[in-house]
Amino acid sequence: MNKKIGHRFCLYIMFLLLGTISASAQQTITIKPEPGDMTPILREALENISEKSVKLVFEKGTYSFLPDYALEKFTYITNHGNGLKSIVFLFEDFDSVEIEGNGAEFIFHGQVAPFQFNNCGKVNVKNLILDWDIPFVFQGEVIAVDKKEGWRDLKPFTEGFSWELKNDRILFPNIDGFVFPELGSTLAFDAKHKRVAHGAWDMSSRPRWVEQRPNGILRFHEKLKQYPPIGSILNSKGDHDHNRYAPAFQVTSSKYIHFEDITIHHALGMGFLFERTENITISKCGIYVREGSDRVVSTIADATHFANCKGDILIENCTFKHMLDDGTNVHGTYVEVDKILDDHTVRIELKHFEQMGFEFAGVGDRIWFIQNPSPKRASENEVVVVSVVNEKYSELRFKNKLPENLAQGDILENKTWNPTFTMRGCIIKDHRARNIVLKTPLKILIENNEFSSMMSSVFFRGETYFWFESGAVEDVLIHNNNFEYCAYSGMEHAVLNITPRLGKSFDQTELYDRNIRFENNTIATFDNRIVWADRVDGLIITGNTIKQTKTAPSLYPDASQFDFKNCENVEVLKNTYDGTSTKVLNADTSSRERLKIKGNKGFSKFK
Repeated sequence: MNKKIGHRFCLYIMFLLLGTISASAQQTITIKPEPGDMTPILREALENISEKSVKLVFEKGTYSFLPDYALEKFTYITNHGNGLKSIVFLFEDFDSVEIEGNGAEFIFHGQVAPFQFNNCGKVNVKNLILDWDIPFVFQGEVIAVDKKEGWRDLKPFTEGFSWELKNDRILFPNIDGFVFPELGSTLAFDAKHKRVAHGAWDMSSRPRWVEQRPNGILRFHEKLKQYPPIGSILNSKGDHDHNRYAPAFQVTSSKYIHFEDITIHHALGMGFLFERTENITISKCGIYVREGSDRVVSTIADATHFANCKGDILIENCTFKHMLDDGTNVHGTYVEVDKILDDHTVRIELKHFEQMGFEFAGVGDRIWFIQNPSPKRASENEVVVVSVVNEKYSELRFKNKLPENLAQGDILENKTWNPTFTMRGCIIKDHRARNIVLKTPLKILIENNEFSSMMSSVFFRGETYFWFESGAVEDVLIHNNNFEYCAYSGMEHAVLNITPRLGKSFDQTELYDRNIRFENNTIATFDNRIVWADRVDGLIITGNTIKQTKTAPSLYPDASQFDFKNCENVEVLKNTYDGTSTKVLNADTSSRERLKIKGNKGFSKFK
């Protein structure tokens, strides 16, 4: 260790000793910004913590963190890529961790995982700003397209971005030797509003070759199903196998989490990711690109994501924009029965490649058994032994005998690890995908938010296929929210979309989600679809004010405002509509049997 770092570290040890409070055994470390890479200084300070409770206090300023001297650890990260990660802030097995940022700005470089909290009893992080010096995206303004010949011309962004044209290929981000093997996931953005372009489709880009043209223009030779509009900003984030390195904050097997006044301008995955964690609050946090920045993307994936959490989750007074995926996704995990080992024991299989290594169940957890062809949560049992075979398979032994006729291909869901969820006072807009995706059977409350979405704004989709994210909802209130300019993706969506996706072995007509109330919301929409529901028992749509706008052309003018399939006990009551659409109701025979429509105003006739 050189003299300068040694001197700094001695000062930090002094702060540490002075900050130790004997009653609670909490160590306090005060850190000041210094020129250059702060990673080795921070790492050495963290490695010398001797107590189980720690408080880090950062003086206001700018701190740079590079991966060169970061701690390396193999990490399982759900919905990201597993592997050896360079971690700047790693906290494991602490009774409590407190971080006071005082408005400090953390600038990360290259492939780093900023924060990981594992098996911590209490976590409180406040007043921080996170960003990357160079984002892991490529973007350019669309100058011209030729659909017949199959090319598009882009004027690439250069200042603040990193890429290289080599051997007729774009190599990006070209940082510390890392490049994506292809442009990969690519999407067009509206340059003026910094949101996904109206009617845009996701695409996977693999140009045949890229040609250098005069005046810095690049010509991408590639036949596309949908071409981006001239003047739009085309953004690429690389291939799916490599473009989710790590979230800004990963919290696993922890409890009592409080994040407040944290702003994330960029991350190499999600903003906040929680796995098997209980009691979480995210308050007054922001995810968006900096004002005045040329960037159109903040986080590469979801703003917030909760996998198999429990207790109470609260997101309040937050602003999430410019992400390349959902504002939030709350879900459990379905696993598949691989083999019945004996009358108390099964071997289970994690199905999605981004679930590998995920802890589905622990000793004492209650598990639901879901047996084909019914998707209903049927019998339940308690886990008494967990034996991990490898990252894909585990063996679960249960207290009582397994249900009769349990078979390979049936599904298990963890009953214990489900949360209540509340979102209020938030703004979520100008990003790819859905505002909120919800899959917990416990109470859900969505109130007093401002929503605008590329895809469906509120999305319910438990699925025993592809993502294997459980499960069915049973108690939902969505009220007093403002929905404006939703479902503007090229693919058909709705403001409220309820659409379970179950494998072929399951009954595709059996009821799934239950007790959803959509009340007293204000909706301003350029298109028709308001509610699109499949396999719901108990859906109340009441007191909503809907206004047709002329801000954008309709994408699906023949769609109905209300569309019900395989539903029961649906009520459409006392809603008002100001507009000219005549496509009001589409409902199949089973949905019409117990459909109640009354007191609605301004609509064409319900038929």
